[in-house]
Parts: sequence; structure tokens; C-alpha cells
Amino acid sequence: MAKKKQTSDPNYKVIAESRRARFDYAIEDDIECGIVLEGSEVKALRGNGTNIADSYAAVEDGELWLVNAYIPPYEQAKVFKHEERRRRKLLVSRKELSDLWNLTQRKGMTLVPLVMYFNHKGRAKVKLGIAKGKKLHDKRETQAKRDWGRQKQRLLKDARSHRQKRHHRCPRPVIQRLLMASGQRVRSWQSCGALLGACKS
Repeated sequence: MAKKKQTSDPNYKVIAESRRARFDYAIEDDIECGIVLEGSEVKALRGNGTNIADSYAAVEDGELWLVNAYIPPYEQAKVFKHEERRRRKLLVSRKELSDLWNLTQRKGMTLVPLVMYFNHKGRAKVKLGIAKGKKLHDKRETQAKRDWGRQKQRLLKDARSHRQKRHHRCPRPVIQRLLMASGQRVRSWQSCGALLGACKS
């Protein structure tokens, strides 16, 4: 739904991100939303402490709302202070609002805030993930892939270090650990260099 953002833009700045969202949910699509903010909130977003990890979005009374997102108080605001976890209106087109209502009410999808950021015009935006909750075995599979990815990177780092010390000779012990960790088997070590290259992908 949303267009790809140019994260290389110097004015683009991530305010808050929910990294756990992709662990708990299977994200099938996403949509960019505007957000209605008070003056003190805009200034607070330029500091640190904003958190969207425990928030969600919902279509209620014909509007789209961001619920339970935390924006810290702006200390310099003396009179007009905002409520840190108030409900905030999200801005989408009428068609997008209708589509989101159908997805959540009829298809059981969940609207999960993925990231809040300033775009290239300096306007605060929220990217919502249109998602389904993962079952326990799906979460275990996701965690296993993450663990294997981290382990693979460590082993590849060890392999490169080993090859440098051994004048680029084949790092058999490291390759063996790498293949054992990935559940693969090898009959000959003559092609271990090729196997190492394949495991980098």
C-alpha cells in the first residue's frame, strides 16, 4: 500500500521502531499514515524516548487511531502539555480507511505500528503493518532463523580470520562447525571454499 521510502534522504529520521512486531506478527503489507500531533509532541519527538512497541492502530467511529504510543513530555512546555499515551488520530485517504476497516473487521487482520519517522519534508509519519498474529511454532521458526543468522555471521568471521592466519588455506574446523550448525553434511573437504562462499548468502 505504501510507497517505498528513501531512507538515504538526509532529512529522513527514525523516531521509534517496533522491532518485535515482525517477531510476533506476519506482516503482509504496510501503509504510510500521517499523524495529528500537538505542538509539544512534535518537539518531544525530536528528542529521545518515544516508544511504539506496546501500541496498536484501530478503526473506530470512522477514524483511524494510534493507541498507547508513548511520546515523552516536553519539559520546556510550561502550559500546554500533552498526555504521553493519549489516542492520536492517523491520517489516510477514505479508500484506505475503508480497506483497513474491511481487513480488520472481516478478515481478522491486525494493524501494527512498525516505525515512526520524519519524512523528507520534516513531517511525522507512521508506517503500519497489516498483519496476522503468528502461532507459537511460527515464532519458534522465526527465532531459529535469527539465531542461525547470528551464528552464521560469527562463524564466517572466524573463517575469514582463520584463512588470513593460514595463508588462505581452507579453514576446515570452522567450515565443519558451520555446516553442522546449518544441518548440512559434506563428504569431501576439497570444495570447502565453495561451501564457505555459498553459506555467505
